[in-house]
Amino acid sequence: MNRNITRLLPVLISSVLVASCGNKKEEEAKKNAPPPPVSVAVYKVDEEPIVALDTYPGTVVPLNEVEIRAEVNGYLTDIYVKDGQRVTKGQKLYAIDRTRYAAAYNQAQAQLQVAQTNYARVAKDAQRYNRLAQQDAIALQQVDVANANAANAASQIAAARAAVSSVALDLRHSVLTAPLSGTIGITQVRLGGLVSQGTTLINTISSESPIAVDVSIAEQDIPRFAKLQQNAGIHRDSLFTLVLAGNQEYKQAGKIVTIDRAVDPQTGTLRVRIQFPNPDRMLKAGMNCTLRVLNSDTGNQLTIPFKAVTEQMGEYFVYVLGDSSKVAQRKVALGTRVKDKVVVRQGLKENETIVSEGIQNLREGAAVRVGDPNQPAAAPQEGKPTAAK
Repeated sequence: MNRNITRLLPVLISSVLVASCGNKKEEEAKKNAPPPPVSVAVYKVDEEPIVALDTYPGTVVPLNEVEIRAEVNGYLTDIYVKDGQRVTKGQKLYAIDRTRYAAAYNQAQAQLQVAQTNYARVAKDAQRYNRLAQQDAIALQQVDVANANAANAASQIAAARAAVSSVALDLRHSVLTAPLSGTIGITQVRLGGLVSQGTTLINTISSESPIAVDVSIAEQDIPRFAKLQQNAGIHRDSLFTLVLAGNQEYKQAGKIVTIDRAVDPQTGTLRVRIQFPNPDRMLKAGMNCTLRVLNSDTGNQLTIPFKAVTEQMGEYFVYVLGDSSKVAQRKVALGTRVKDKVVVRQGLKENETIVSEGIQNLREGAAVRVGDPNQPAAAPQEGKPTAAK
C-alpha cells in the first residue's frame, strides 16, 4: 500500500505543476492582450456657410447732448415747451423773472445818455478853447484842462456802453433758448422755482438721429477696429449690428465714428463709438444693447462639433480617425464658435474624419469602433477548448 502511494505522489505533483503553469500562461496572455476597441461616434469634416459674429456689450449715447442751466439768478416765470418735445436750435424754452434785469438795462441806457450829453458839452468847450489858443487869447493851461475833460468824457461813454452790454446780456440770458436741435427731457424745476446761475440744472437736450453706441474693446482688438475705421468706405451693411433687450434685432447698420485716444489703465480696454441711424427714435440714450461685429470667419468655413475638441495647456486637439481604425491626436487652431460648432482655421482638411463623441476614453493610437459611445465595448469571447478525440 505504501509503495503504491509513493509511486503516485510524483505523478500528482507533476499534474499540479502543469496545471499551475497553464493558469499563469493564461493570465499573462490576458494581461498582454490588446484592449478592446473603444466605441465612438465620428464626424466627417466639411465646409458650411458661416456668419461669424463677435459680440460686445454696449450703451446707447447721444452724439450731442447739452445741459440747460440758468445763466442768471431768479425765479422761473415761463415754460414754453412740453417735456419730451422735439425742439429746434434757437427755440425759446424757459424764462426767468426779467424785472430787475430790464430795470438795470434801462438804468444803464440812461447813464449812457448822460455820458454822451456830458461829452458833447466838454467837447464843444475843448474846440472853443483850442480856437482861442490859436489866437493866443487864452492860457494854455485851460486848453489842456478842456482837452483832458473831453478825453475823460469819451472814456465815460465807453464805460457806459460796456455797462449797457453787460446788463443786456443778463436780460437776454433771462430767456433760455435751445442750443441745438433735438429732444428735451423732463423739466427739473417747477414754475416759480428759484434757479441759481451756473448751478441749477433745468433740463437736458440730446440729439437722437443719428445716435451712437459705446463699447469697450480689449487691447488685442484695437488694430482690428482701427483698420475697420480706416476702411469705412468698403464696409458691408451688416458689419455692425445691434441686438436690443428681449433679443430684438435693430435693422439699421452702423459705422465707427470715434476711437478713444487712450486705453483705460484700470480695465485695459479702449472705448469705441459706433454711429447708427435712428429715424424712428427707437434707440434712447442710456439703453443697454449688444453690438455684433462680423469677423474674418464669415463665409464657407470648415466646422466641427465643439464637443470633439479637448484642451491641454491652452492648446486645442482633436482625434483623427486613421485607415486602421486607430486614432491620432492632432493640434488645431480654432476660430469663432457658432452654436454647437466651432470654426477650424488650421489643422484639419475637408473630408477627414474625427471622433465627435467618446473622446474621454481615448488615447494616442487607440483602436476604435464606430457605434454608440454610451454603450461599453463588449468583452472578447474566450475560445472554448476543443474536446479530445
